[in-house]
Amino acid sequence: MPERERSDKDQKIEEGKRVLNSYAYYTGLGFQMIAVIGVFAFIGHKIDESQASKTPLYTAFFSLAGVFASLYLVIRSVKKNKS
Repeated sequence: MPERERSDKDQKIEEGKRVLNSYAYYTGLGFQMIAVIGVFAFIGHKIDESQASKTPLYTAFFSLAGVFASLYLVIRSVKKNKS
């Protein structure tokens, strides 16, 4: 009996580790998205700043491009992880 209980405990521990690894993985993806969008927005801001434009068109364009790039990276990463 003690071996059976031990096995059940080990299974619960392994399941808990798997859940924590999953949370850590998806949290990392969220931070990756924030970083990519932030870098793209910063590049757009610097271009707007150097062009001395009144409307931040480059910031808007690069921010949107960052959103699409980060979504692409996340989808590719999730597909790769599921395989």
